[in-house]
Amino acid sequence: MDTLLATLVSGLVLGSLYALMASGLSLVWTTLGVFNFAHGALMMVGAFIAWTVSEAVGAGPVAGVVAGTLGAGLIGIVIERLVIRPFYASRNMLLVTAMTTLAVTIILERGAQMIWGPRLKQLPPLVDGEIRLFGNAISAHEALLLVAAPVILIALWRFTVSSKIGRSLRAVGQNQDSAALIGVDVPKAFALAFAISAALAGLTGALLGSIRFITPAMGSEPLTKAMIVVIFGGLGSLGSTAGAAYLIGFIEALLVLWVGLYWTPFALFLLMILVLLLRPNGIFGKR
Repeated sequence: MDTLLATLVSGLVLGSLYALMASGLSLVWTTLGVFNFAHGALMMVGAFIAWTVSEAVGAGPVAGVVAGTLGAGLIGIVIERLVIRPFYASRNMLLVTAMTTLAVTIILERGAQMIWGPRLKQLPPLVDGEIRLFGNAISAHEALLLVAAPVILIALWRFTVSSKIGRSLRAVGQNQDSAALIGVDVPKAFALAFAISAALAGLTGALLGSIRFITPAMGSEPLTKAMIVVIFGGLGSLGSTAGAAYLIGFIEALLVLWVGLYWTPFALFLLMILVLLLRPNGIFGKR
């Protein structure tokens, strides 16, 4: 029972990270209709910026997390402007943007290798100490993550539902031409969606940098898991994405316990294939 409870707590932590990561992917897809393969690299850049501000500059971990989030958001705006916007009118926009964002991933990873070097880096935790959850000890940093992730996701949902700017993003996602006719600046909406998505990736990287080592390739695995989450939950809904993220977190933690770390990725991809075959719109997606 203790092992099972510890596994469920681990699933909560994983689900919180996947929810932050996948919600950014879902936002870009619902607004722009493209899949950003540079999302994991933006997470990595956010982690490196956070480390630079926190450790190299000495401003502390809180300032590092803020800098990593804002820095990734600004880089996201640049990426949208340079490698996404020129292809909005292309018939093969989905394929072209997939290729360009993959190219951006390589550029960012090689750039990080040149700027920060190959040595492993790690951020200090935002909060020191440990707490007990369901009788299991977890770090206070992970506990903060468990609280912060739902708060951020709820705030993002309220922003898209209640604010004028957020509703304009939803309008653009539903019909770009109609949104333009009622006065929505569609290019600015695209840029804003990409910036928010990139900022979420940077925040995830900055938080993850206190749990795992920071490397130029650290975004590859979280991106893969975020893709599984988005497909599993169904594209087009932040709520579905968040629910799928926690479900995948629990499933992954249980798979590690039952089948081992080596076979867990295989089992997750098999589950994704089954979902695509049986429910192409996702577990929580609508027909």
